Order: sequence, then C-alpha cells, then structure tokens
Amino acid sequence: MAIINIRVNEDVKKEVEYIYKEIGLNMSTAINLFLKKCILEQGIPFELKIPNKDTIEAITETEKIIKGKIKRPIYTNIDTLFEELDKDV
Repeated sequence: MAIINIRVNEDVKKEVEYIYKEIGLNMSTAINLFLKKCILEQGIPFELKIPNKDTIEAITETEKIIKGKIKRPIYTNIDTLFEELDKDV
C-alpha cells in the first residue's frame, strides 16, 4: 500500500466529503476509484480540452450581451422568433 499526500482547498474538501458520505464512500476509496478509472481509460476519465474558436467567440458574445454592449431583440412569442430566423436563411 502506498500513501499519497495532496493539498486541496478546504471548502472543496468539505463539500466532497459530504457528497462521498451521502453515497457511502470515504475520500480514500473515492480517490482509489478515480485512479483505477484512469488506468481503465488510459487517461483522465473525463474530457479535458481547450475551447475551440467558435466556443470562445460564443462566450465572448454572451459576455458582451450580459454587459449590455450588444443588444439582441426580445421576442414575445415563438412565431415571431421563427419568422425572424427564417429571414436569415
């Protein structure tokens, strides 16, 4: 048996311990499950990637809309929205 020491944010540790307790796990078992899944997957068992150009543009545009730098029309019903979308085609 090997020992691994890790540092994590205190709030993250508390939240994850609560979650693990609710599903009947402790931190050690959960980390062992994660490591075994990494072996099975031959990598991190979830997707890690840099956002592509389209995603970055969408995020930037959304931030501008939220800040009021870009105005978008407000539709009062679905029919008006679809009529407007059909114009762009």
